[in-house]
Parts: sequence; structure tokens; C-alpha cells
Amino acid sequence: MRKNLITKAGMLRLKDELNQLWRVERPDVTKKVSWAASLGDRSENADYQYNKKRLREIDRRVRYLSKRVEELQVVETLPDNTDKIFFGAFVKVENESGDVRSFQIVGYDEIFDRKDAISVDSPMATALLQKEEGDEVIVRTPEGKAVWYVNRISYGSPGTDT
Repeated sequence: MRKNLITKAGMLRLKDELNQLWRVERPDVTKKVSWAASLGDRSENADYQYNKKRLREIDRRVRYLSKRVEELQVVETLPDNTDKIFFGAFVKVENESGDVRSFQIVGYDEIFDRKDAISVDSPMATALLQKEEGDEVIVRTPEGKAVWYVNRISYGSPGTDT
């Protein structure tokens, strides 16, 4: 069975979202639903219908996040060999055309709303794992093979050498 990995920062973001939904948004929307329901006929009450729908969306997301947080395994420690690419690494690669990409290799739950992250399960990350600076990497994509060169590896935060 594959482990669901996440960085410490990623877990904090998920827990913050869960806390925001449960402690701030849900009570606010619940008050709006109660107020709108007190006005009478709910069938034509747009406030009631909209906020009831929003409440269902919040509850669905809260259930998902609560379950997901328990399933995830936080990777907090640096690998023994920080000269190689492992989960959590910040990587800078370049292809033969000179296109440069920089990203962090993270868990699936962390790639949304981030342009600087790729999933550890992606073809690029899979090809990069355990490579070192200067290595040539062949990435298999639906369009065919692509060659990339590892320019930089860091851990901690982008651009650092730790």
C-alpha cells in the first residue's frame, strides 16, 4: 500500500483550512440559514437556499479534510543525503531548449493552488528521485521522452542550500 506523504507545511495548511471552515465559516453560515429560515417560506428564499447549499459544501469539505489529515504521513526530517533528490526537495531543472523550471516535490494534497509544486507521483518527480546536481534525467510523457538536467537541489526553502 502506498503511503500518502505530506510536508509539515502542507499539513499545517490543511489543518488551517479545516479550522477556518469549522470554527469560522460554518458557524457564520449556520446563523445565516437560521435567520433566512425565520423569514418564512423557504421555497422562494434565495438566502436560505444559497446558504443551505454552502453549508452542505462546508460539511463535505470538513469530512474530507478530517479523514485525509488522519491518513497522511508527515515527512519532517531531511534525508540523510541532501545531495540527492527526495520528497520535499526544491529542484531547479533545465531542458535542452533552455527552459528552466523550479518546483518542490510534495504530496498530492499540496499541489493545488501552488505553481511551484509537483506531486511526488508525477512523471517528472518519479524520474528525478535520487538524482544529483548535474544529472541528466529522461522523463516519459504522453508526448514522448523529454530530457532535463538537474541544476540545483535544496531542502528547507527555495534557494537555500540546506
